[in-house]
Amino acid sequence: MAAAGVPPRSLQEFLSQFRWDEAAVRDRLQRRVAARHADPNSVGVIDETSFAKKGDKTACVQRQHCGCLGKLENCVVSVHLGYAAGDFHTLLDGELFLPEETWHADRARCRAAGIPDEVVYRSKWRIALEQVRRALGNGVRFSWLTFDEGYGGKPAFLRELAGLGQNYVAELPASFVGWTAPPPVLYRDHARDKALVCGVPVLGRPRRSPRLKVKHAPVCEVRDLLKHSPRVRKEEWRRYRVKDGTKGPMVWEAKCVPLWIKDENGLPDGPHPLLLTRSVLKPDKVKFFLSNAPLETPIETLLLVALGRWRIERLFEDSKTELGLDHFEARKYGAIMRHLLLTCVSHLFLAEFVRQRKKRRAADPVPGANRHASAGAAVAARRTLLAPDRGMHRGAIG
Repeated sequence: MAAAGVPPRSLQEFLSQFRWDEAAVRDRLQRRVAARHADPNSVGVIDETSFAKKGDKTACVQRQHCGCLGKLENCVVSVHLGYAAGDFHTLLDGELFLPEETWHADRARCRAAGIPDEVVYRSKWRIALEQVRRALGNGVRFSWLTFDEGYGGKPAFLRELAGLGQNYVAELPASFVGWTAPPPVLYRDHARDKALVCGVPVLGRPRRSPRLKVKHAPVCEVRDLLKHSPRVRKEEWRRYRVKDGTKGPMVWEAKCVPLWIKDENGLPDGPHPLLLTRSVLKPDKVKFFLSNAPLETPIETLLLVALGRWRIERLFEDSKTELGLDHFEARKYGAIMRHLLLTCVSHLFLAEFVRQRKKRRAADPVPGANRHASAGAAVAARRTLLAPDRGMHRGAIG
């Protein structure tokens, strides 16, 4: 590079010093996905990942839980939005999480790391919400969104998604609360009405906002529903074969009941499908998922979306091992944000290349003696995967 007269750190200069519009690149990427990979069964996946970093100069770094190491460590955390449709998946967006105490409150430190003054602390679910809104604004449509309990445990996030008209299947923390039967709500001041009937004058304005009746069933944590809710206990577990793995079929059990959750005023909102799932290999470990879809939505559909979060993990793994997502030497905020975006672009390029190669192979298969036998075996294997096993629900998931 020195002999060619090329600066030794040209990539770092391109990320940090050159002037180009990274927001326009992100918008063009999302519009391309919307135009070329629209699918009626598309799923958006929200998750975060981390990058271990030493020192205290890298933008947004602090000692916090580092998912890639599984412990508290000095690291940077970013929030991402992924897109999956059939055998195609790619990253749509990525943004750094700015810690509140160590960075947001220290604007001098932010300026030294290249963080603009307009970039302030936002909780991770608010970052994810902005990413969803950007993608929708660029024409991307998600049949479903799914995310883990870090986001599903935020009722405000769920309400915002419902306000956008976006269906979701959200994993819930075990401490999430709700009702399996709606508590009574009073829409008038009954005490005032009773007093007026008795001829007793009452001062003050009458109550206009609805409220819960004083004597009502308390909310229950979802982890206690299996113990204390007759409605949940009497619902039978149904078995679903999720897929065939190297060690045999992966089988999950699931049941679904209605759940009313608290709205912003503490009143019941629902009913919403509450999906309870567990692996037959670990029946004591129950996971809970909440959706805003109609109650008649098939359990198979909810379970398929809920267990589809592996896509974002695969996206992170491929991006880190093959595309250098966590191999950046930049320290400035803008350079890291550009690096995250260029990784999304690189992943989209490779995903489209792989899809085109599969289409060419399917359209022009290599002739051979076992060509038809191989095709027949593949079709038979697919049918076997979708067919219900004995003792399993017929809605097995492929």
